[in-house]
Amino acid sequence: MNEKRISISDAKKAGGKKYKEKIQKVISDYKKLPDEKKHQLHIYYGYGKGKTTSAIGLVIRALGAGKKVALVQFDKGYDVDEHYNEGHVLKKLKEIGYPLELLSTGCERMNEDGTFRFKNAEEDFKEAQRALKISRDLIQEGEQNLLVLDEVIAAAVYHLIQEKDVLDLIDLYEKNRRFELVMTGHKLFKGLKEKADLITEMNKVKHYFDKGIQAREGIEF
Repeated sequence: MNEKRISISDAKKAGGKKYKEKIQKVISDYKKLPDEKKHQLHIYYGYGKGKTTSAIGLVIRALGAGKKVALVQFDKGYDVDEHYNEGHVLKKLKEIGYPLELLSTGCERMNEDGTFRFKNAEEDFKEAQRALKISRDLIQEGEQNLLVLDEVIAAAVYHLIQEKDVLDLIDLYEKNRRFELVMTGHKLFKGLKEKADLITEMNKVKHYFDKGIQAREGIEF
């Protein structure tokens, strides 16, 4: 079916009057909200690819808008070399003056033979507690406009911290809603859905891991 083509000027004028009035009211009402009502809690979860990727994308967008960002990574520490290549770019952004706090926690998980260490050691639990303290301090006193707690939900699911610890962070945020908060992890547990303002599930419909394609530098890490 051929659609009649119109100019940009005419396209801007198109659209129903009621729709435009509705959108204008939404914009106007949002501007009138107190700051604590403007900021929202996001949760990105699921067994599909894209949780941290989405969170890092939001970090870049916020920095591009001149906002201050703090990124706390749970259980993503390393001994010598940074394994997650987004970290290289984020560090460069910080070096050239972007207002970014990059806080990696956790012990080295990669074995010398290239395999992954799944078993939790005492040091892993200590690092998880350090990440919790950093998160609490940022929620209470940080000057960020966006705070990302990457893999905080996964840390609870894999028993590095308690589910209650995550819920307590959210309760603390409710008393300090002066910034946007993002949490990531693999699955929801009781209490998260009721507290979040936005939940996006990364659902694995199909994954090349299942045909033997392993994690690749620059794509998965």
